Amino acid sequence: MSPTRRAAVAAGALFLITHVTSVPAALLYEATFRPGGVLGEGDATRVLVAGALEVVLALGVVGTAIALYPLLKRHGENIALGYLALRTLEAAVILTGVVTALGVVSLQGGDGSTAAVRDGLIAVHDWTFLVGPGLVCGTNTVLAAWLVYRSGVVPRFIAVLGLVGGPLVFALNAGKLLGLYDSISGAAGIAVVPIFAWEVLLAVYLLTRAGRPAPRPAAPAGEPPVPAAV
Repeated sequence: MSPTRRAAVAAGALFLITHVTSVPAALLYEATFRPGGVLGEGDATRVLVAGALEVVLALGVVGTAIALYPLLKRHGENIALGYLALRTLEAAVILTGVVTALGVVSLQGGDGSTAAVRDGLIAVHDWTFLVGPGLVCGTNTVLAAWLVYRSGVVPRFIAVLGLVGGPLVFALNAGKLLGLYDSISGAAGIAVVPIFAWEVLLAVYLLTRAGRPAPRPAAPAGEPPVPAAV
């Protein structure tokens, strides 16, 4: 397996890992955190599991950028560096959210004054989700999608999904940040479909097709086969 193929497979696998970890973690948090930050029976374990999933998510986020960098830099090194830096920033924001979530667990059993602190920690965790997987991810998606669109290393329709999905997710989360609406649901939630499709289809393509050597042309009848290029 060539170095290019190994990098493509690693990036594809890591993209899938980010989805396998992020969705269950978000569902666990949503089912657990309540006003006052009081955790019921078994809730602390669910928060710890969600935190562990998000640590793996953060490592996967950085890993995708590291694996893709050798493939992207030949088509625009500065933009590829920007993608790597923004993915690292996204992971850092995610880990900040993990720490605040674990803080909610640590403050269980305190007096009434700790309820406000727990609520504050939950609010910080919610904001990190908006900033990291929302605003920062929307931005770095555009950088990666532009590079793969310009280079043609993946089918153009996959790159277009990223070019459309990144700005949509950014705008959606920016609207929530500015107080235009309280939550992202219903029709607004459809805006996340393009970026979700971009990452899944990109992962599948990287795992199955990217970096494979081009097939050798068939030799005309009666002539020896064309030797493989070294």
